[in-house]
Amino acid sequence: MHYHKINNLLGWLCFLIALTSYILTLEPSVSFWDCGEFISCAYRLQVSHQPGYPLFAMIGKAFSLLSMGNRARVPYFTNMASAIASAATVMFLFWTITALAKKALVKQPELLNGKDMVLIMGSGLVGALAFAYTDTFWFSAVETIVFAQATLCVSVVFWAMLKWEARAEQPDADRYLVLIAYIMGLSIGIHLLNLLTIPALTLIYCFKRSKQINTKRTLLALLTGITLLAFVQFGIIQYSVKIAAYFDLFFVNSLHMGFGSGVLVFLLLLLGILIGGIIYSIRKNKPVLNLALICITFIYFGYGSFAMIPIRAHAGTNLNNTHPDNAFILQRYLNREQYIAPPLVYGPYFDAHPIDQQDGATIYRKGKQQYEVAGKKQNLIYDHNTLLPRIYSDEAGDISFYKQWLQLGEGQAPTFKDNLSFLFSWQVYQMYVRYFLWNFVGRYNDQDGQTSTTDLNGNWTSGWFDGNKHLPAFIKQSNTYTPLYALPLIIGLCGMFYHFKRNKRDAGIIALLFFFTGIAIVLYVNQPSVQPRERDYSYVGSFYAFSIWIGLGVIGLVRLAQTKVKTHYLSPAIIIVCLLAGPVLMAKQEWSAHDRSTKLTAHDMASNYLNSCAPNAILFTYGDNDTYPLWYAQEVEGIRPDIRLVNLSLLGMDWYIKQMKHPINKAAALPVTMDDDVYKAGIRDYLSYHDAKIPDSVELKELFEFITSDNKETKVSYENGTTSNYLPTKILSSALTPKR
Repeated sequence: MHYHKINNLLGWLCFLIALTSYILTLEPSVSFWDCGEFISCAYRLQVSHQPGYPLFAMIGKAFSLLSMGNRARVPYFTNMASAIASAATVMFLFWTITALAKKALVKQPELLNGKDMVLIMGSGLVGALAFAYTDTFWFSAVETIVFAQATLCVSVVFWAMLKWEARAEQPDADRYLVLIAYIMGLSIGIHLLNLLTIPALTLIYCFKRSKQINTKRTLLALLTGITLLAFVQFGIIQYSVKIAAYFDLFFVNSLHMGFGSGVLVFLLLLLGILIGGIIYSIRKNKPVLNLALICITFIYFGYGSFAMIPIRAHAGTNLNNTHPDNAFILQRYLNREQYIAPPLVYGPYFDAHPIDQQDGATIYRKGKQQYEVAGKKQNLIYDHNTLLPRIYSDEAGDISFYKQWLQLGEGQAPTFKDNLSFLFSWQVYQMYVRYFLWNFVGRYNDQDGQTSTTDLNGNWTSGWFDGNKHLPAFIKQSNTYTPLYALPLIIGLCGMFYHFKRNKRDAGIIALLFFFTGIAIVLYVNQPSVQPRERDYSYVGSFYAFSIWIGLGVIGLVRLAQTKVKTHYLSPAIIIVCLLAGPVLMAKQEWSAHDRSTKLTAHDMASNYLNSCAPNAILFTYGDNDTYPLWYAQEVEGIRPDIRLVNLSLLGMDWYIKQMKHPINKAAALPVTMDDDVYKAGIRDYLSYHDAKIPDSVELKELFEFITSDNKETKVSYENGTTSNYLPTKILSSALTPKR
C-alpha cells in the first residue's frame, strides 16, 4: 500500500482511538473552575472573563445545539467539542511525527522501503497515543475548557509548516503559510498559546529558504521569530485596538460624531492599506511583500471573531464581564488590565518601599456624549529594585511564602541569590518540572503540592522505589496514584538524543517549541507564589513537543538495538514494547484518574446551593468555584432563576455594580440607590481613612451620604491640590441596631 494512504489511515486510527477514550471518560455535566462560565457564555453567547474567548464560545454554541433543547445535555456536547478537538490534535501529532521520522530516516523519499515505513508508522503511533493519555492533556480533553482547542491549533500549524517545508519548491506551497496565518488569527479567539509556535515556525522557514546555515543566520532567524511573535501579540492584537480607540476619541470628542465612528474609519483605513499594499506588491512583482501582506490580512480575518465581544456587550447579556462596549474598554479587556501585570525584566523585591509615583497613560471612560478622562495610570517608584524580579509581591501571604520557601529569617533582606533561587526552585522546578514529570514519570495523587518539594501530596513518582517508602493507604488505594515507572520519559529522552544526533536542525526546532511553550511561559507569567490551583494546563504545548521525541525514541531504540541484535523482527518487536511501555501503560494507569463519566459534583453543588435558598433570595459568592457552577445552573439549566447571584470579588467594579442594578432572568435588581456617576471609573475608586475624632458611632446611612457627597466640606485636600471623599470613622451603627 502507498505510504501516504497508510499514513492517512493510521492518523485517523489515532483519532478514533483517542476520541473513543475521551467519550468513554467524558464528564456528563459542568466541571469546576472556568467551565461553568464557558458553558454559560457559549450557550447564550455572552462575554466571559478577560481576554475573551469569542471563537471558543461560538464553537461551543454550535455544539450546544446538539442537545436538541435538553438543557441538561448542553454541557455534555460542549465537553464533546473538547474531546473531538483533542482527538484531532492526536491525529495531527501522528502526521507530524511521521514527517519528522521520515526526514530522519530517509534522505531521499524514493529510497523509502518497507522496513523504514514500518518504523516510521510505529514511531507515529507510539508518540501520538502517548500524548493522548498524558495526565494534563487528558484532563482538558473531557471538559469545556480552551486548552483542548488551543492545542489543536498548535498541532495544525506545526503540521502545516512541515507540509510547506516538504513542498516549498512547488509554486503553490505558500498556501500553507496563508493557512497558518489564518489559524493564528482564529486561535486568538480561543487562546494565545498558538502564538508561541511562531519562533519555531520561523526557523523552519529560514532553514528551508537559506542556502547557507551557520550560527549567525540561526540566531538571526530566532530573533526574527521572536520579533514576529511580538508583532502579532502587541502590534496586531493590542495596538490595532489601541489605535482604533484613539481614532474614536478624535471622532467623538473633536468631531462630535457618534461612538464607534472612529473605529469604523480606522477599520476602513486598515482594510484600504492592506488591499493597496497587496495590489502594489502584485504590480511591482514583490512576492515576499505580497505573501507577508496576505498573511497579515488572514490573521486579521481570524482575529475578526473578536467583533462578537462588543456586539454582545452592547446587547447587555446577563454575563457581561467588563462590559467592553467601546474601544477603550475593549483594549483594557484584551490586555487583562483587571489583573495586575507582574514585573518581568526590572522591578522591586518584596521588601521594597514605594518612594514616589509617576503618572502613566490617560484612562478614558465612555460618558453620555463623549469620552471622559477617568484618571491616569500610576507607576510606583521603589527604593530598591533588581533585574529579573521573581520575589516581588508585597502581599502579606506572598511575603510569608517567600520567607518560608527561602528560609529567610525575620527581618532578613532578600538578595539576588534568593531571587534566582526562587526562580529555579519554585517557579521552574515546582511549577513546571514537577508537572512535566507528572506526565511522563508518574504522580502520587492529584492533591495540591505547590508548597513542598518533599511532601507526597501532589508530587511526582516513578513508582520504582515506592515499595520501600511505606506509602499510606490513602495514596496507594487512590485512583490518582499513577506511577508510570518513568518509561515514557526514557523513550522520549532516547528520541531526543537520536534526533539531535541525526538531524540537529529539526531537533533544535522541536527544542525551541518545547522551550517557548514551557519555560518561556514560566518566565513571562512570573507567578508570585501559591496559586489557587495547579497550573499544569498552561504547559500542554511543551508536553506536546516532548511527545514528538517519544515517537522518535522508537527509531532511536531500534538503531541502538541494531548494533547488538540482527533480526528482521527487531523493529516490530521494539514498536510493540514501546506501545506497551508508553500509551498502553499510560492509558491503564491514568484511566481511573480521568474517568469522569459519572461525575456530577459541580452540578449537584450548584443545584443544592440554589435550591436551599428562600424565594427571591440574594446569594453572595466569591471565588470561581463558588460562582461559575451557579452561573451555569441558572443560565443554562434555568435552576432557580429567581435568586440573585452577587460575586463579591467583582462587586468593587463599576460595570458590575451597574449590572446589579438591573433584573436578570427572574431575579430582581439589587436595591442599589447610588447614581451611576457616584461610582463610575475614576470617581471614588478608593476611600482613605482620616479619623475625624467623632465621639459616637455614625449611622450607616449618614456615613454613606457623607462619603458620596460632592460637597467640598465632606472632602479632604491633598498637597497636590486634589480633593477626595474619605472615611471619617470606623465605628458604625444602623437603624436596626442600638447605638453604643
